[in-house]
Amino acid sequence: MILLGSTGSIGTNTLAIARRFNLNIDVLVAGKSIDKLNEQIKEFSPRMVVIAHKQDCVKVNHSQVLYGEEGILEAIESSESSLVINSLVGFLGLKPTLKAIECGKKVALANKESLVAAGAFIDISKIQPIDSEHFGLWYLLNDKRPVKKMIITASGGAFRNWPLDKLQNATLQDALKHPNWSMGQKITIDSASMVNKTFELLEARWLFGEGDYDAIIETKSLIHALIDFKDGSTTAHFAHADMKLPISYAIMGKVEEEILKPINLVEVGSLEFREIKKERYPIWEIKDSLLKNPKRGLVVNAANEAAIELFIEGKCSFLDISKKIIQAYGHFDNEAQSLDEVFELDTEVRAYVKQS
Repeated sequence: MILLGSTGSIGTNTLAIARRFNLNIDVLVAGKSIDKLNEQIKEFSPRMVVIAHKQDCVKVNHSQVLYGEEGILEAIESSESSLVINSLVGFLGLKPTLKAIECGKKVALANKESLVAAGAFIDISKIQPIDSEHFGLWYLLNDKRPVKKMIITASGGAFRNWPLDKLQNATLQDALKHPNWSMGQKITIDSASMVNKTFELLEARWLFGEGDYDAIIETKSLIHALIDFKDGSTTAHFAHADMKLPISYAIMGKVEEEILKPINLVEVGSLEFREIKKERYPIWEIKDSLLKNPKRGLVVNAANEAAIELFIEGKCSFLDISKKIIQAYGHFDNEAQSLDEVFELDTEVRAYVKQS
């Protein structure tokens, strides 16, 4: 397989599955964690490696090292592997997704931004979702019963218990204190703002088609998806929050041995559910509109990435992230009609947010 984002959480979990089932790794793609990458190279002996920056190539213990976006695209095109695991973060992941599909490869997708920004231009039949929420929906939908509503769950992020009047003063360090697990910087901020769950709803809309979608908070992150069926029953997907399960299905198609230990409900004792309210998560104000106009996810994604950069640089507050997204969403009411327009509009929205 081709593994994009090998040193991140999804990447290391993918390699754990590759190690367990003796799977071949053709290409490793990483960013700046060169020491960790060198350890992976030593164990898995990939044919080719790609890193973020040219100046780091000399630090990589491999004879075939490419760099940058063009390096990723070249590696995908040159590989005989039929599977790409895309766990890159941000809009950077879109072109690799498109290139993989163009080359006839299947994409195990953990890069939310690919579908959020360009779902209308992606062949969904080539996509297998890795996010636990979409995997949960996919798992439950295998029963083929008439569906009324699809629901995914959220942890609530770093500020789920904060007094509302303190959110305006939340710092970057505060936003990165996720209550349930440790993730990368961007996704942890997105979890705190609920942008992450907004994106996942939009992804579900592209993956599973038109329908009724919603999200709720489940504080222990043990239920990942629920489906209300038309017969009045509701089925939930329970699993420990471990990405090895969806990754295993994405890679192998069928899993017939235990990947995770089952949840012991007696030990869990109880679960807590909460409504997602726009008073705490202002982005929820545009959730319904976005699901009705899914092509406009491009605007939300670009605005979010630009606003997060400002927040990290200390140039806007945490709540300003959502405010800037909503402002951009109102300003750019046009939709991209082609892939070229996707990249043009992305650039325009980022510039607008930086200047507003």
